Amino acid sequence: MTALPGPIDEVRDITPVQLRELLPTWTTPKVIRGLVADWPLVQAARRSPAEAVAHLKHFDHGTMPVTATTAPPEAQGRIFYNPDMSGFNFRREQIPLRVVLDTLLKYQGQAAPPTIYVASTTLDSFLPGFRQGNPLELGVDDPLGSIWIGNRSRIAAHQDVPDNLACVAAGRRRVTLFAPEQVANLYIGPLDFTPAGQAVSLVDFAAPDLERYPRFADAWAQARVAELGPGDAVFIPSLWWHHMEGLDDFNVLVNYWWRSVPGWMDTPMNALMLAILALRDLPPAQRAHWQAMFDHYVFEAGEQTTAHIPAAAHGVLGSLDATAASKVRRVLRQRLDR
Repeated sequence: MTALPGPIDEVRDITPVQLRELLPTWTTPKVIRGLVADWPLVQAARRSPAEAVAHLKHFDHGTMPVTATTAPPEAQGRIFYNPDMSGFNFRREQIPLRVVLDTLLKYQGQAAPPTIYVASTTLDSFLPGFRQGNPLELGVDDPLGSIWIGNRSRIAAHQDVPDNLACVAAGRRRVTLFAPEQVANLYIGPLDFTPAGQAVSLVDFAAPDLERYPRFADAWAQARVAELGPGDAVFIPSLWWHHMEGLDDFNVLVNYWWRSVPGWMDTPMNALMLAILALRDLPPAQRAHWQAMFDHYVFEAGEQTTAHIPAAAHGVLGSLDATAASKVRRVLRQRLDR
């Protein structure tokens, strides 16, 4: 591949007030340099991994084990499928967080350690008080805070439905982003058999096989990349594909997910799965008819969709709320359970 990814747009010297005002308005990726540089965890990590571990242990109540993903040294940090995609190249086990942290320190400096990766662990459940000790106000409603801890790792490109602010607290991270419309060029694997819940690109970014995945060259030409150090953050909008690499022997990432929609709204992934069930295998002419229906009622819906119907008779075509959504789900359950 001759083309090189471009940089992610950067924001510097942003104040907490500016973050609360700007973050809810962003729709494209942003790197925010030094956003959490004042966190005690970041300051501890800059001194040493051992001090960062001591800071995390301060909040660990020790009553619940975390889920640790481990892979052998030959995986070279890539959390992925096994060669024939009948399973995965890693295993998961329940381990006390303190044991994971001590093990990561033990492997410091080794040339080929096993991969150790604690993914998406809820802050408030496993590290109560961490958010108060390392505060960040986002200006969005009810963000879910999670922590990711491990050594060198390569997490295949995937996407999430919520918006995402990921803050590097220890170690360095390389983030590679692709716009949602690159889905066809990323060679996404199964939707319902995944390493960690989200469908992933099957391309190994460290050694792309362009004979097998030729369109990846087009995706790569449109990619955006940044290397983040402790204190830096990246905003990843909903459905942007992101490939994440932990570059050091000890890495900690804290991220926040949120959706700027009412709580009663369902995840669009459910609609996608149902569309595959109900629409994908129709004859081409019928699929085209349904595409027109979806454009009319969903993607291009507006006042013109219901202007000819009395407001009292709009039903699901009108404004939805939690009560109406509950009724729709009840009808769907009845129809799906036939």
